[in-house]
Amino acid sequence: MELPLVVGVDGSESSLRAVDWAADEAALHRAPLRLVNASLWERYEGAALADDLGKPSERVLAENIVASATDRARRRSPDLNISTDILPEDAVTALLHEGRNASALVIGSHGRSGIAELLLGSVSLAVAARADCTVIVLRGGHDRRPGRGIHQRIVLGVDEPQEGSAAVRFAFLEAEARHAELHAVRAWRRPAHETTEHPLPAGEPARYDENRAVETVEEALRAAVAEHPSVELHRRTVEGPARTVLMDASATADLLVVGAERRHGHVGLQLGRVAHAVLHRAVCPVAVVPQWV
Repeated sequence: MELPLVVGVDGSESSLRAVDWAADEAALHRAPLRLVNASLWERYEGAALADDLGKPSERVLAENIVASATDRARRRSPDLNISTDILPEDAVTALLHEGRNASALVIGSHGRSGIAELLLGSVSLAVAARADCTVIVLRGGHDRRPGRGIHQRIVLGVDEPQEGSAAVRFAFLEAEARHAELHAVRAWRRPAHETTEHPLPAGEPARYDENRAVETVEEALRAAVAEHPSVELHRRTVEGPARTVLMDASATADLLVVGAERRHGHVGLQLGRVAHAVLHRAVCPVAVVPQWV
């Protein structure tokens, strides 16, 4: 059975945007959609107490949230195969568990906590930094629909070349499914010790570093280019900090794809500075693709 696309829903505007985006994405890939709500309502509230107070319990609220999200997804894509669940766990634990049997997790940039839109919520950050599967965080506005992106452009942040990079594969598959351009971007910087007093002719050290960046892009993309010849690919190297280069590129993208190394047995967040920065500041949705090393 094909693994589902899992969405965390909590009734917030951000999570409703995630439902819309995920419904489009699931329809695009003909994948099942799974809507999950998680809260610790069983620990802090008993149904009997809620009835005595004459207030709806958190369980009832969760059921309403999931039902509303399901209706929203059905209106978006009527033929979707949708499953739902309400889990009495904290959101991070529940989503990480769901991610073990998901093609990807889709979450809003922040939930009902009221955190400012500019910054990333703690749940989104924790899930993106620890999940076993790809995590797509819905940064940006409502107009970044997978099938009808306003830019028809996906940006891939190219890291050090690695055979069979998961992020590269994911980016090519998304571009192919959407019939979108794929822009592979590699940032480069001159090492601090390189000065005009370098023994090479003036300007030569910078050209050397830029050429290394070009070679890195070619090596990282070589296998995927052969496997996906229909994808319109644009390669670009830019001098500057990687986080700044990618955040600038996100302004004209429908999706930004970055990799994140995961090490077996490591406990804690595994994200990297660049991925952490773009999750907080990117203008478009960000896909964090784990690479196990």
